[in-house]
Amino acid sequence: MDFESIPWMLILPLIIIQLILMVVAIIDLIRVSHTNGPKWLWGIIIVFGNIIGSIIYFIVGRRNE
Repeated sequence: MDFESIPWMLILPLIIIQLILMVVAIIDLIRVSHTNGPKWLWGIIIVFGNIIGSIIYFIVGRRNE
């Protein structure tokens, strides 16, 4: 695979946004006391689900108490 042909200036902001969103979701998961479902499962969804996993956690996984 030729890495020089990849448009890094277009992909790099998406990678940075993904990492920031994942870190914020993991920190929130650690801090919150109750979630909709087991915390370990939300951790797997956040880490392996990339951007979509973090967004799903913030929409579905958090409990509003």
